[in-house]
Amino acid sequence: MAGRLEGKKCVVTGAGQGIGRAIALAFQAEGASVVAIDRQAEALESLAEAGRVQVITLDISDDAAVAELASQHQDAGVLVNCVGMVLSDTVLSSSTADLERSFRINVSTMASMIRAFLPGMRERREGSIVNIASVVSSNKGAPDRFSYGTTKAAVLGLTKSVARDFIAEGIRCNSISPGTVESPSLHQRMAATGDAEASMRAFLARQPMGRLGTPEEIAAVAVLLASDEARFMSGSDITIDGGMTL
Repeated sequence: MAGRLEGKKCVVTGAGQGIGRAIALAFQAEGASVVAIDRQAEALESLAEAGRVQVITLDISDDAAVAELASQHQDAGVLVNCVGMVLSDTVLSSSTADLERSFRINVSTMASMIRAFLPGMRERREGSIVNIASVVSSNKGAPDRFSYGTTKAAVLGLTKSVARDFIAEGIRCNSISPGTVESPSLHQRMAATGDAEASMRAFLARQPMGRLGTPEEIAAVAVLLASDEARFMSGSDITIDGGMTL
């Protein structure tokens, strides 16, 4: 089908690269009017050339800026929270500051965006919120992902909490838990190990399907959750991980 998001305004954070960018483009292709958010202006340049995509450079850890953004887009019917960070740490190597920073970026920004956009959805008694979580969360552990796994588990809890509180008001809140997905940030992390090839082999070894996921595959699930096809779904987490949790 085409035009599955026709007439919907969709706000996507972390839209400058990777999964967020793929979601913004997939939404645009399905007829949505997209507001693409990223803190790096250069990352949004190519998206600005796409029709029905408005790009906004914004640090969504700034609550006041988020509130101002929402005041200008209270007609948004879909919100995708895709901002996140990955630290390589264990409980012994991580500091309190590391964990707090991960919570601020991976969890608190989602809560801030939802808090800002939810009133408009409640007024219209309709809305879909999609949070990008991870299989590395309460689903499974992974080596050296203490802060990341802890905070992504919190994203799953946040999703269910919002879903339960507002389900009777026409608001749906779901999450997507990807496995390892090909992205610029992944390649940056692999390069930072000093042996990118060995790092890639390690990532592939934990994917029973024998390959990494693509941002477009995650975006396809986001389209489903944003669309009316998923109007009976709320509080769900969709795992798309190439068998990583099998």
